[in-house]
Amino acid sequence: MRRTTWMPALVLASSVLLGGWFLQEGAARDQNVYSQVRLFQEVVDYVSSEYVHALEDDELYDSAIEGLLDQLGDPNTSFITSEEWQNFAIRTTEGQYGGVGLEVLERDGYVTVIAPMPGGPGIRAGIRAGDQFYEIAGESAAGWEVDAAVDILRGPAGSPVAVKMLRAGVEEPIPFTLTREVIQVLSVPYALRLEGEIGLVPLQVFRNTSSQEVRRAIEQLMEDGPLNGLILDLRGNPGGLLDEGIGVSDLFLEPGLPIVETRGRGRGQSETYASTQPNVWPELPVVVLVDEGSASASEIVAGALQDHDRAIVIGAPSFGKGSVQTLFRLTGGNVLRLTTAYWYTPVGRSIQKDREAMGRLPRGVLSLQGALVQAEDVQERPTFQTDAGRTLFGGGGVTPDLWVMTDTLSAIETRALNDLFRQAGTFTSGVFNYAVRFVQEHPDLKPDFAVTDSMVQDLVSFLRDRDFSVDDSTIAQADRFVRVRLEREIALQAFGDAGEAEHMVRYDPQVAEALRVLRGVSASTDVFEAAGVPTGVVTGTTLTPTQRRP
Repeated sequence: MRRTTWMPALVLASSVLLGGWFLQEGAARDQNVYSQVRLFQEVVDYVSSEYVHALEDDELYDSAIEGLLDQLGDPNTSFITSEEWQNFAIRTTEGQYGGVGLEVLERDGYVTVIAPMPGGPGIRAGIRAGDQFYEIAGESAAGWEVDAAVDILRGPAGSPVAVKMLRAGVEEPIPFTLTREVIQVLSVPYALRLEGEIGLVPLQVFRNTSSQEVRRAIEQLMEDGPLNGLILDLRGNPGGLLDEGIGVSDLFLEPGLPIVETRGRGRGQSETYASTQPNVWPELPVVVLVDEGSASASEIVAGALQDHDRAIVIGAPSFGKGSVQTLFRLTGGNVLRLTTAYWYTPVGRSIQKDREAMGRLPRGVLSLQGALVQAEDVQERPTFQTDAGRTLFGGGGVTPDLWVMTDTLSAIETRALNDLFRQAGTFTSGVFNYAVRFVQEHPDLKPDFAVTDSMVQDLVSFLRDRDFSVDDSTIAQADRFVRVRLEREIALQAFGDAGEAEHMVRYDPQVAEALRVLRGVSASTDVFEAAGVPTGVVTGTTLTPTQRRP
């Protein structure tokens, strides 16, 4: 009896003491946070009132926010101001805005039309590539920054904006009144049939309509006849919405297969996402193209289809961004983009690339397109097995099944190209302006055109009239690059995105390898045999750009 009355009293006393201790600890923590906040405010106040140079309070707080996020050492975490948020949302999520449908850049002191968007108000009004904004909404646009022009050209759908355009060969500025419309920025700008029976679908970013656009593009290609293979081109795709990465993967997988797993510290950040819809094209052979510019959601798609042996991956190792960012709305319309989780492929691979380790690799070489091609070392990376037993590597991005390098430049060509790049602005704008003029002077240009020696000489004369001072020997050494750059620009201005892509396939060894693998293949699993990487075989450990993946 004494024991039963003594124990509750002890428990009660302990609870009171422990509760008091926890309250004191909580109060101490709150007091410490309060002290730190007060300390920070004191520093801001002294800097604001006493520093030798006057500073705006907003500037001080913005610097403090940037300093906090910089300390995280995470390039994917950032503070997005309300002014920046609109453009960020258009690029990464919404993909639509009210505007006039013109892609613009600064050229020769004027905001210049690089390409009118097909079907947009600008092209319907008669604005061409190469036209320059002389006036916008009654104000002189000479010397304007691109952002300033875009801010005025965008606006509510249905509202008008008056512009005057400078055009080569026309003495006076040409007036246009453009009516703004809802401009849809497409994730899939076009789709092609190559060799009559193989589809090419470039997916350029993951926005909220990407999976619908991929499906619609493939269905439209199939309306023109059966497809015996599909090339899903994710090269240069920086990623975007996680849900759309899952949605695109779901188009090609049987229901119930894992696509991606996220692991984070916050509530709801650790999840496994699986396919839910029927495999739309179960027998369609698929090749996925990736390169160093393929990141995030692109790597989710490539990793999921590779893990489940649904597609063969061709190209170069991808970017290696294995993290998830969440957008948090803040006061004043600002947004915090914060890394909240890491993600893993269905077999458990993290493809996060160690950028510090990359710094110990050779610098690499330049491609024929002028991009840097780096070496990769897979010897010490963890290995995993696909559903059918093929060996895959973790870390370092998605490593392709067939590593195919783009055409690269020799040391002599690289030195010449560096000389060109010292005057990159003059060279780039000169090639663009020459291509625009060439297309205007050759309205009957055929899609199978080729750049001739006389065209190169004409381009060089055109550039030198604009103070381009590279000597003849440098031009001769950079001849391959100059020809391809000029051919690409002329094809783009003459035939648009789709025509340029179809014309330039001849210079794309990664697409050529995809076509070789898909040519004559009739079933989705046959691509592995055609590529020399049959399922059910586990071989190999070391990968170089000239070898095939196991």
